[in-house]
Amino acid sequence: MVHSNTLRDKLSRWFITGLLTAAALLCLFPILNLIAISFSDKASTSANEVIFWPLGFNTNAYEIILKNHAFLHSLWIAVERVVAGVAVNMCLILLSAYPLAQEVKRFKSRTFFVWYYVFTILFSGGLVPLFIVVNKMNLYNNFWALILPYAVPAFSVIILMNFFRSLPAGLTEAAVMDGAGHWTILLRICLPLSLPALATLALFSFVQHWNDWFVGLYLMSDSVKWPLQTYLYSQLYVGIDFSRLSPDEAILIGSISDRSLRAAQILLTMVPILIVYPFIQRFFVAGLTIGSVKE
Repeated sequence: MVHSNTLRDKLSRWFITGLLTAAALLCLFPILNLIAISFSDKASTSANEVIFWPLGFNTNAYEIILKNHAFLHSLWIAVERVVAGVAVNMCLILLSAYPLAQEVKRFKSRTFFVWYYVFTILFSGGLVPLFIVVNKMNLYNNFWALILPYAVPAFSVIILMNFFRSLPAGLTEAAVMDGAGHWTILLRICLPLSLPALATLALFSFVQHWNDWFVGLYLMSDSVKWPLQTYLYSQLYVGIDFSRLSPDEAILIGSISDRSLRAAQILLTMVPILIVYPFIQRFFVAGLTIGSVKE
């Protein structure tokens, strides 16, 4: 890439760099504030004196959380949900996108089903019909109610369909001439070549399952079965259940404020996203742009 060295272009680059740096700092400041609050003592946080540096440094909030069986149990449910949810999503996305990527002469109903998926993106039945269906299928207050109602994300299916359609047609035609069937083409040709798109969609699915709190709230009547985000919602907006604390936790919680405990909980729920994203980042841009120009 050739860069111009005129004063105007240099000023433009400096302005854009400064603007992006400021935007990055604005995104970073709330996280730094949470970190500082989570490690600060009760007096400093109650007086709103903590900004970006801990005052009265202590780790009591994290000790309470790591000893809190309700938090750890909801964390385990969230991990199970993410593992099962991502696996189910990716399998069904693959099995849906591959036939939709075929030519009309090979799959005559392709156009109808493509518009069917697009229609589900634009319109939905709503919460009440969803609740009725889940209840009639005996999934209410069941772990699979967190996964099955959202097992086929239509938007992800459309993205992967377009990715498959962007692959060279000569590859599949040569495989067909060699006697390969659809399963062989999907598993040995399409799947290895679609790793950027699959990594991107897996990240979408991971974030969706990990961050979702609403489904657990209205499809789970038993708080013991809540995933982490639903449990965290109850702590942030309903209040901390002090009756479930052990005597040791009760002693520790007297030295910190509710704000420190909630900040520590929020930070711990961010850790899995921060760990997973760097490994998938290199696929992210390619997965979004490749295949985005075809229908």
